[in-house]
Amino acid sequence: MSQHYQHDVLVIGSGAAGLTLALTLPEHLRIAVLSKGNLANGSTYWAQGGVAAVLDDMDTVESHVDDTLNAGAGLCREEAVRFTVEHSREAIQWLIDQGVPFTRDDQTAREDGGFEFHLTREGGHSHRRIIHAADATGAAIFKTLLEQARQRTNIELLEQRVAVDLITERKLGLTGQRCLGAYVLNRASGEVDTYGARFVILATGGAAKVYLYTSNPDGACGDGIAMAWRAGCRVGNLEFNQFHPTCLYHPQAKSFLITEALRGEGALLKLPSGERFMQRFDPRAELAPRDIVARAIDHEMKRLGIDCVYLDISHKPAAFVRAHFPTVYERCLDFGIDITRQPIPVVPAAHYTCGGVVVEQTGATDVPGLYAIGETSFTGLHGANRMASNSLLECFVYARSAAADILQQLDRVAMPSRLPTWDASQVTDSDEDVIIAHNWDELRRFMWDYVGIVRTNKRLQRAEHRVRLLLDEIDEFYSNYKVSRDLIELRNLAQVAELMIHSAMQRHESRGLHYTLDYPQQLPEAKDTILAPPTYGD
Repeated sequence: MSQHYQHDVLVIGSGAAGLTLALTLPEHLRIAVLSKGNLANGSTYWAQGGVAAVLDDMDTVESHVDDTLNAGAGLCREEAVRFTVEHSREAIQWLIDQGVPFTRDDQTAREDGGFEFHLTREGGHSHRRIIHAADATGAAIFKTLLEQARQRTNIELLEQRVAVDLITERKLGLTGQRCLGAYVLNRASGEVDTYGARFVILATGGAAKVYLYTSNPDGACGDGIAMAWRAGCRVGNLEFNQFHPTCLYHPQAKSFLITEALRGEGALLKLPSGERFMQRFDPRAELAPRDIVARAIDHEMKRLGIDCVYLDISHKPAAFVRAHFPTVYERCLDFGIDITRQPIPVVPAAHYTCGGVVVEQTGATDVPGLYAIGETSFTGLHGANRMASNSLLECFVYARSAAADILQQLDRVAMPSRLPTWDASQVTDSDEDVIIAHNWDELRRFMWDYVGIVRTNKRLQRAEHRVRLLLDEIDEFYSNYKVSRDLIELRNLAQVAELMIHSAMQRHESRGLHYTLDYPQQLPEAKDTILAPPTYGD
């Protein structure tokens, strides 16, 4: 039997952004944090590199801002970049205060007798400004924040809860547009429960699972973006999908990313012959921004007809490699690759969704009471290409900003009255789940082939035609059968795929991560691609 729940704040997503917001809010608020799988299934846990921030006396806010603007290919919103960078030090200090065990630099003693934190450098950065916990920063941050959340009696951490859709006044036929909560599938009971809340936060991550090859965990299905769109929110710049240049190429190595920090510490990209090639594409060679490196690798693989290229750090001392990259070292060793002696076979893979739900500096969306933070959102920070390690920083800065905005509104927002129960009276159990699996596979394959690293008008038109057919099939299935995690994710993924395709079709230039053979030049004026749902502004 379905249940009704009420909380002051409903956080959909249990990664860095969601946990930071929950921990920043005061303890008198009742907060629910939902995870559609196990709590550690999100992208935060698997982030290796670190968090970009201005921490070193030799570094400056202006330098970090300039690097980000340059990487964003003219499309970053400078006010968002500056806001994020100016709050970077305090965000890192908050993480340190929570107990995150960042790696310390035992070479540099401080005046107080302690030790400075070790900072590394990644592509696009002009300084060492990446604070990290060895090469498993995301895991260290997630474990620390989760431990803190578990100590808070006002925070409920709920696993195996899949958000189906947002509940808004508009959907209920009421006057107004405010978000009142969400319908949530409890995978244990199989029932769709009703969650009412004064504030709802989408912290569901990105949509890289829309592609066949990705570094992301299975849950990165664009759930928050799709739900926000259906609720009446605008989305922005969804044509900019970042492909990480270096994912481990091995038939058994599912979605294992080789951190960019290897290149920051001197790893070299090579062809099977042992020849370096990045210097032919950019004077920064291996330290060029990710879009340039990914396109270069894609070009060389197609030119030579090879399955992968190689990332080589074996010229560095073995002890250095093992100390700085223990996770990569051990994982590669599992597949018979000793990175202290051998190059690593790598390929590009879909990694990060630079666009998302349009938000203000507070994380507020177009729908009152609804916030989007982290990779789900479009803040303007990343522009046409996200610079390495700015994404985790965005999570912390905007989560804290959203929490502050919620606090200012508390006295003016009442708990919504009892919401209607999810209606499952007309649906039946499906014996055609093979259709879901087939559609899932078809979607990810044509997105990889037609909306990937290199695009053309014809490819985008083919993708648009196919996604419309899929959406019709999925809508029919959704209307007639009981919901499941697979069906909900497929529905959301197909919706976001359509938005990505339409965004790409509207950009008649090549800029940053969007590269099309039909419009290879960059236009003189940079403009965001903003899509509005049919109900927006009614």
